[in-house]
Amino acid sequence: MKTAVVVFPGSNCDRDIAVALESVTGVKPVMVWHGETVLPDTIDLVAVPGGFSYGDYLRSGAIAARSPIMRAVVDAAGKGVRVLGICNGFQVLTEAGLLPGALMRNQGLNFVCRDVALTVGTAQSAFTSRYTPDERIVVPVAHHDGNYFADEATLDRLEGEGRVAFRYADPVNGSARNIAGLLNEAGNVLGMMPHPERRIEAAHGGTDGRRLFEGLLETVGA
Repeated sequence: MKTAVVVFPGSNCDRDIAVALESVTGVKPVMVWHGETVLPDTIDLVAVPGGFSYGDYLRSGAIAARSPIMRAVVDAAGKGVRVLGICNGFQVLTEAGLLPGALMRNQGLNFVCRDVALTVGTAQSAFTSRYTPDERIVVPVAHHDGNYFADEATLDRLEGEGRVAFRYADPVNGSARNIAGLLNEAGNVLGMMPHPERRIEAAHGGTDGRRLFEGLLETVGA
């Protein structure tokens, strides 16, 4: 599986996701600077990492979503390439229009950094195929603007279409209907606030996050 990791000024989780992808696939991802205008050929997955792109100035993810490389990411997603946005990457995907809704400041305005329990909303995607519906997993979070928001009609539509990939098992940040991970309509784009790349080895405290990447590898191989 050929992967790429987008790097913005202020990204601080790009190396984490790169290590996770290499650990699972056996192949180093291509690191793509935000100022580039094209992605590598025959790419299978583009990862938009966590961090504080452009220092979170203006609005989290808003400036990064208008970087030159994001035009190529949007185009690739439209052609079926898988795109994974984690934490700040989730914010970038909503700002770029690849996912609906927005990420707002956490309830209580606190930075949240701890392990959290999630429930799996669907196993009907490449990202979640190694999980079972309603399974409870544990993955770390580290965010200040992780409160997912959308209007009620949009939330009803997302739930009706089976696009809620993960929910917080317990309230964490005020996120609408406890949404922690969201798929696009085609199922090839996932935005999630928790960090699966930080839970891929037993030494990290568990391997619940690793299964997300293993599912992608299996799907691409198939």
